Amino acid sequence: MNNQKITVKYIANVLFVVLFTWFVHEFTHWLTSELLGYEAVMQLNGVRPQYGVHPTENHQAIIAISGPIITVLQGILCYFLLTKHWNKYLYPLLLTAFYMRFLAGAMNFLSPNDEARFGHYLGIGTHTLSIIISIFLFMLVYSISKKYKLGWKFQLWTILTILVMSWLIILVDQYFRFQIL
Repeated sequence: MNNQKITVKYIANVLFVVLFTWFVHEFTHWLTSELLGYEAVMQLNGVRPQYGVHPTENHQAIIAISGPIITVLQGILCYFLLTKHWNKYLYPLLLTAFYMRFLAGAMNFLSPNDEARFGHYLGIGTHTLSIIISIFLFMLVYSISKKYKLGWKFQLWTILTILVMSWLIILVDQYFRFQIL
């Protein structure tokens, strides 16, 4: 039997995982910008060029897709680790990767972001990449959920914790605009 017990330690782990995933995603955008020679500002939920800095169209596309690439790689790595053995503390890294890219895809209806900007660059539209990436990551989550027969309470608590933490990150970023780097 696999451990699906919801504890304070587990909830704390999920909160950390969401913050970690967000940080790594945004740090990847920032690092890509810097490596391409553009000074950038990193916040909790976004990276932008310094005022007066204007990346080329090609570089904007590379910067935009770099974050989703690292998030998808996180999901793939966690999936393969979880196929070997169950670890309830690792599972939120997979589920958060899916949630983060799904949420970003939904937000494309309001304002194009990572996959949408790269999709425009490729000429394939606003939602194509988001749909492909979300379906791919959902299939990884579904496969692990099915393999280990994850219960609805475990899934619900994990998803609710991911939702609350991600909304906190977004709201804190919108309200305070902390500059991390």
